Amino acid sequence: MNVVWPVSALYFSVLAVWAYYRLGRKSGEHHGSKHDEPTAGQVAVGTSHCGAGCMLADVGAEFAIAAGGITLLGSVLLAEYAIDLAAAWALGIVFQYFAIQPMRKLPVGQALLAAMKADTLSILAFQVGMYGWMALTYFVLFPKPHLTPFEPGYWLMMQAGMICGFATSYPMNRFLIRKGWKEAM
Repeated sequence: MNVVWPVSALYFSVLAVWAYYRLGRKSGEHHGSKHDEPTAGQVAVGTSHCGAGCMLADVGAEFAIAAGGITLLGSVLLAEYAIDLAAAWALGIVFQYFAIQPMRKLPVGQALLAAMKADTLSILAFQVGMYGWMALTYFVLFPKPHLTPFEPGYWLMMQAGMICGFATSYPMNRFLIRKGWKEAM
């Protein structure tokens, strides 16, 4: 899934470009099994798949929420959390499906279940890091007026949040790869 690399560059900038040339341009060979200890690079690539789905979903959801004036229990932040999570989970499952299905050659239903098993905990871990940073941004760094998706500063804070999400999702991805629930890529 080469789309992962340019999307990862939205928050990791030149580090994502370096990672693509270092880790992402490998041949289609299978890089390990559930019994092998995953390398740091394999875990980073797996985490990047999760992060790319979260990034695309969050960007779309943030604009939709801001443009629509959507709140949850009177809070824009809670609406962002709920809608971002639902969108990130759905898109993350799609990304995982297209990573898993070609490697395992599973029927559609089994591949979707494998994708859900592989990415649900990863996405939750990613969103925890991002939500933590965005809560800090919302309540501490920019309490009034809050930044909105129509301001560049918001996206700088979201970029930092995505990096925090990558950091909190990395250990979960290592666990999922070790268990054999997620493919080492």
